[in-house]
Amino acid sequence: MTGTAIRPFRVEIPQTALDDLAARLGRTSWPAEQPGAGGAYGMSADRVRTLADRWRDGFDWRAVEARLNAHPQFVTEIDGEQIHFLHVRSSRPDATALVLTHGWPGSVLEYLDVIGPLTEPSDPAAPAFHLVIPSLPGFGFSGPTRSAGWNRFRTARAWAELMNRLGYDSYGAVGNDAGSMVAPELGRIDAEHVLGVHVTQLFSFPSGDPAEFAGLSEADQAALGHLQWFYENKFSFNQVHSQQPQTLAYGLADSPVGLLAWNAQLFDESLDDDFVLANVALYWFTGTAASAIRFYWEDAHAGEQPSEPTTAPTALAMFPGDFQSIRRFAERDHANVVRWTAYETDVEGRGDVGGHYAAHQATDVLVGDIREFFASLR
Repeated sequence: MTGTAIRPFRVEIPQTALDDLAARLGRTSWPAEQPGAGGAYGMSADRVRTLADRWRDGFDWRAVEARLNAHPQFVTEIDGEQIHFLHVRSSRPDATALVLTHGWPGSVLEYLDVIGPLTEPSDPAAPAFHLVIPSLPGFGFSGPTRSAGWNRFRTARAWAELMNRLGYDSYGAVGNDAGSMVAPELGRIDAEHVLGVHVTQLFSFPSGDPAEFAGLSEADQAALGHLQWFYENKFSFNQVHSQQPQTLAYGLADSPVGLLAWNAQLFDESLDDDFVLANVALYWFTGTAASAIRFYWEDAHAGEQPSEPTTAPTALAMFPGDFQSIRRFAERDHANVVRWTAYETDVEGRGDVGGHYAAHQATDVLVGDIREFFASLR
């Protein structure tokens, strides 16, 4: 069997691992907390205890396994690492291929809700898609990685190889969080085959030139204000991951509650607890807490990076409560932004629209946006 072989894969976490997790959760040494502090110092004891109690006594990992195993999964070796991916083909002969990339602390689990409506839409006039949903190198069943250098650029090259290996001559790239950095790079390095790039964030920041701020709209100024607040209050994870990921990893790998508290800080409390726990559990059972956060270090130390803007047709679907992209900066880095949609809190006929995990929180809205964008490229 060659290294390029594509092999079927099933999730089968041994019962001993579930039993060990339950025992560890039962032995948690809880830190002292300042009375009445709430979340002023970080994750509150109430929030973490609620999640930990659910993880130990009510959360059903086997149901998560069953959801994953209901879809075709595979592994293959690319650039020396095992890459895990879901590959769900539509029955429609006119379907377009898409590769969907997640981020941290998410996983392939965040895209499970979109699989049905994207591959087999109920409306025969709606576009249909073949879906490839890989686990980022070092994340979940694509890890732990054994080699250094797995940043957005190396990952994009791996995805180009994966799509080629699967036989797709043309495809679209979709991303969220880190996936919103990988997808544009994939469009850059595989422009001959990438039809377009659809992301939920365009991470373009001020360059430091004061002229960039002249004439910014109120909405853009508010977005800058939110970005400044996030940097001052919630950005510690990025600093640690980018500078000392291995130091942090000892606690995350040894304590399920430590991993839970660290990862859950980036899961909004409006998310259902079982979605949060499923993602955290995936990191725990695969032992990828360390290799996943190294992605930040590798990206921060990537060395020389492309200076020219991307040119693939690019669409942004921006959701409330999430990172708010600023078009002026985005168009500096991406020269072909052809669709820019900022969703409000409510979308008529579609209900509430929420946050960073739109594929899970606002499935219908995101599916509709993806359909409309790729239909426009035909």
